[in-house]
Amino acid sequence: MNRSSAMKTNPTEQIRDRILEQALPEIAFDGWTWDVAEAAAIACGYDKTMAKAVFPAGLSDFVAHLSDWTDRKMMDSLTSIDISEMRIRDRIHLGVMTRIEILEPWREALRRAMTYWSVPHRSLQAGRIVWRSADRIWVWAGDTATDYNHYTKRALLASVITTTTLAWLKDDRGNLASVESFLDRRIENVMTLGKALGRFRKSA
Repeated sequence: MNRSSAMKTNPTEQIRDRILEQALPEIAFDGWTWDVAEAAAIACGYDKTMAKAVFPAGLSDFVAHLSDWTDRKMMDSLTSIDISEMRIRDRIHLGVMTRIEILEPWREALRRAMTYWSVPHRSLQAGRIVWRSADRIWVWAGDTATDYNHYTKRALLASVITTTTLAWLKDDRGNLASVESFLDRRIENVMTLGKALGRFRKSA
């Protein structure tokens, strides 16, 4: 079984984390703006220019860091779990739900981030971001595929992450059981599709 170790942060990443964590409560009200990033840098004890230093691409870097920050917290939580007796689908379920639980306090910030990424000219970067999350979950789950399956699995899981997150954001009842049921149906769908694609590739 391939189990990831906790993801370590470098000094720049630590500063990014501090600024993001300081900003998250404000983002729920003020949205993802560069003024919020600079104000958070100042509140952390830095000059406002620190925001540009650690987020050199500006606002897109700042918004993108929410996903990376979430992924690393997700991995910190997952790596302490013994998954040796778990089915692959249960590992994937656990990974996606752990990610959602980490984001629970920051639903509005995430909602605004997804609105930011929904603009067509940002779709390529948005795709890379969710692909990275899918890759991290698959690696933790023990996937070692290096052929076309590597890319297929990540593309399918990226779709699962996106649709499940949207379903969770739309459910204002706070009922994670319904979200988990939705997730299980999506996992079943993509696993069935993955098997069908595998058979097609072999026959081709």
